[in-house]
Amino acid sequence: MFRSHTNGELRISDKGKQVTLAGWVQTVRKFGAITFVDLRDRYGITQLLFGEELNRELEENPLGREFVLQATGTVNERSNKNPNLPTGEIEILVSSFKILNRSAVPPFTIQDDTDGGDDLRMKYRFLDLRRNLVKKNLELRYAVNRAARNYLHGQGFMDIETPFLIKSTPEGARDFVVPSRMNPGQFYALPQSPQTFKQLLMVSGYDRYYQIVKCFRDEDLRADRQPEFTQIDCEMAFVEQDDILNMFEGMVKHIFQEVKGIAYTEKVQRMTWEDAMWNYGNDKPDIRFDMSLLNLKKPGSVYVEKQDRSELLNDTGFKVFDEAETVLAIAAPGCSEYSRKQTDELTEWVKRPQIGMKGLAFIKCNTDGTYKSSMDKFFTEEKLKAIADAAGAKAGDLVLILAGAEERTRKAISDLRMEMAERLGLRKKDEFRLLWVLDFPLFEYDEEGNRWVARHHPFTSPKPAQIDTMISNDPVIHNAEEYLKHPYANIKANAYDMVLNGNEIGGGSIRIYQRELQEKMFAALGMDKEEQLHKFGFLLGAFEYGAPPHGGIAFGFDRLCSILGGSESIRDFIAFPKNNAGRDVMLDAPATIDQKQFDELQIKLNLK
Repeated sequence: MFRSHTNGELRISDKGKQVTLAGWVQTVRKFGAITFVDLRDRYGITQLLFGEELNRELEENPLGREFVLQATGTVNERSNKNPNLPTGEIEILVSSFKILNRSAVPPFTIQDDTDGGDDLRMKYRFLDLRRNLVKKNLELRYAVNRAARNYLHGQGFMDIETPFLIKSTPEGARDFVVPSRMNPGQFYALPQSPQTFKQLLMVSGYDRYYQIVKCFRDEDLRADRQPEFTQIDCEMAFVEQDDILNMFEGMVKHIFQEVKGIAYTEKVQRMTWEDAMWNYGNDKPDIRFDMSLLNLKKPGSVYVEKQDRSELLNDTGFKVFDEAETVLAIAAPGCSEYSRKQTDELTEWVKRPQIGMKGLAFIKCNTDGTYKSSMDKFFTEEKLKAIADAAGAKAGDLVLILAGAEERTRKAISDLRMEMAERLGLRKKDEFRLLWVLDFPLFEYDEEGNRWVARHHPFTSPKPAQIDTMISNDPVIHNAEEYLKHPYANIKANAYDMVLNGNEIGGGSIRIYQRELQEKMFAALGMDKEEQLHKFGFLLGAFEYGAPPHGGIAFGFDRLCSILGGSESIRDFIAFPKNNAGRDVMLDAPATIDQKQFDELQIKLNLK
């Protein structure tokens, strides 16, 4: 027996027991004729005390950091208790020990405040995983996994595996492709999601399916992206939108309760896509704080059937606003005391390439009732007050205004809103607010290709009242000027996203399940009959055999874990992640393969 207990298990109630522990040496502290060793495993740390006789043995065979050690002894009450450790009231009076394996000096310290940088820790990820902070992240990930499975099992869902080697149907992100040795010149693809398989399972009669499944997308990376990632993938038959929302609202609330001890009792707010874009500038707003947008100049897009306040800009002669496609403002609470240095710094912030604005205007709502602005030359104080009031600003607030091209300005004001909330401490990591965003456009217009593209994916159904509109109209767009007037521009998707603290954590839709409507969708996306049959003939054929109404949702499992764990990066919650270049620096992958493998696959490289 290597151990009788773990290193996080023993307490003062175990005093006097004979035990055997095993683990890794965290620290060694010598005090004259005795030595203290902190022994660590996955479960915790226990202090070992080596008396005078064993201390002499340690001098001949000294212990180093990360040595694998087995120790037998008696549980004793510590004289200097450590209240920060669950085992801090006891120690082990060691009677015998054995070095099970020695360790080279680690390249960084295996502790929370490590001296190892990201690259070094990723290279030695097997050592980084020993650190307590990383262990807690993986424990949280496991807890989320377990809670989701328990909930779905309790609701009658079946966990059904789907293939990883499938047919390439590149739509959106690029596929990872895998050559087939037995079929020279042909390739599998790794699935970007199990989308078509879960729809086929609905046709097969498995009306409640789920998988916690790996998915693969060959796309540029950032903190919340990995080339391989995990989804909680779910589908239900004989459902409408409300059935899906209620079911998976319940799942996320269950996860909150089980993992964080949070009783999320309030009904999750629902918001249309148009309202999200109009009031917050993006389709995944953080609603933990307000700072909603003031639209001072209504642009000409599909989501602006709302009141604007352009009359507030009349007769000012301010060309920056007059010539802009849109003018947007937010009120930052309690910031009227910002100095010139601070407003200049904010101006430089919005000018950064990733934000892309030319400048920033502001109005200070002073606590004495006066208004001061960077636009004083063009705006009377009465006008400044009217804009500030329209933006919801109060005495002591600072109104920030951006103007320019619609899409860029809307994204920039959304980013500025989040930046100000971060500076003001309004984005608390221990506060969680859920939101459903509904009624997305079914299509987006691709100006370069002068064609429609699916905003979600080509299996998303239109809202029931608009199915006839889609079937009865020709999807062809004759020119870019006409697209907003085309009937397809106003079709809403029967789709929904779940947003948590400004992050999309899940998205799904009610699916198309009739062959005629699915063919119409494919045609709208530019696929002729031959291409439809080549890429999706199996699905169209399945719809001929009694496909039920169905819908589903997929949650970004890694992202959900990172938000619950208070981290910006999903890499912190993946055991063996890739870096931002898509490389596994521990394995040094991707890597070249032997010429013999190329020969077996009948592939020649043509590197340029």
